[in-house]
Amino acid sequence: MAASHKGAISFGLVHIPIALYTATQDNDIHFNQLCKEDLSRVRYKKTCAGCGKEITNKDIVKGFEYDKDKYVIVTDDDFEKIKTEKDRSIQILHFTDLSSIRPIYYDKTYHAVPETGGDKAFELLRQAMKQENKIAVAKTVMGQKETLLAVIPTDDGILIETLFYADEIKELPKEYSHPAVSEAELAMAKTLINSMNQEFQPELYKDEYQERLKALIEQKIAGKEIVSAKQEEQGNVIDLMEALKASIEQAGSNKPKRGGRSKKVKGAS
Repeated sequence: MAASHKGAISFGLVHIPIALYTATQDNDIHFNQLCKEDLSRVRYKKTCAGCGKEITNKDIVKGFEYDKDKYVIVTDDDFEKIKTEKDRSIQILHFTDLSSIRPIYYDKTYHAVPETGGDKAFELLRQAMKQENKIAVAKTVMGQKETLLAVIPTDDGILIETLFYADEIKELPKEYSHPAVSEAELAMAKTLINSMNQEFQPELYKDEYQERLKALIEQKIAGKEIVSAKQEEQGNVIDLMEALKASIEQAGSNKPKRGGRSKKVKGAS
């Protein structure tokens, strides 16, 4: 796997050469767009608005429109010339608690892997942050953008999370009324939450819809009739307390008996 970014984690006078590798992948089924008449592939061509000719990526340059139809061209060399040494490194700004960063700020995850000569300093940083229960807030330039980062130690490595800036976060589109809840309702809701509490085990979850989609495609290829999925009946919630009580009873009946194997959550393999 090719590295997405190379640089060094830098804090104080310590520099740790690392490479970043994407930590997630897209497993969704993707479809091609076809012409309805003859099922030919729909193609998208890049054409020049001036001469009308089709162009390829090698014919394209980056231009900033500073006035109507007036552009200044910026090349890859130009982008590199304005980068400082700090821009080329992952500069740790400070350390903080993981809980201090709201989930809405997280964007994309990378595995950080030490390059030759950086193993010991990398492991020292990982262990120190892990034992102090701290993460680092850092920044670097990736591509043509200065990116805010969270450096997060794990049991076996370090994750780098790209973060949104505050001005990139949208306001809540609509406020809700925050109606009052009674102590009895709150206690019942807490009981339900605790009755459904269990450790997060990511290997137990799977994308059930994608599996049904794969089955649909296989049935289509085999020329079989597509049968609609069985719909679960949803009861109308009339009384909140009654719904909570029924949910607690249902959660209790789903718990494994003592000495038995734990029941997997819905969607477990």
